[in-house]
Amino acid sequence: MDRIATLASQNAVVIFSKSSCYMCHAIKRLFYEQGASPMIYEIDEIPNGKEIEWALIRLGCNNPSVPAVFIGGKFIGSASTVMTLQINGSLKKLLKDAGALWL
Repeated sequence: MDRIATLASQNAVVIFSKSSCYMCHAIKRLFYEQGASPMIYEIDEIPNGKEIEWALIRLGCNNPSVPAVFIGGKFIGSASTVMTLQINGSLKKLLKDAGALWL
């Protein structure tokens, strides 16, 4: 859990993802289209990825554990939460408040 908190706090937007996950791809694309440059950790491609996945599950990310999105060091949620924020218009404000957008 400490490792997740450390990684999540090092960038304005952090996404824990798996390279084969279509929802992860969609969420990453959404952030890029917003003008944000998220730090992406592909947990299926890094040495301690399984440990990170277990920590994400303990954090409440389950079924599936990814994508797990952090903005401003705070856990936002998975794809459904991010899409809800996008639809209701509050995602852009979160990104601006975290310093992920300059406009």
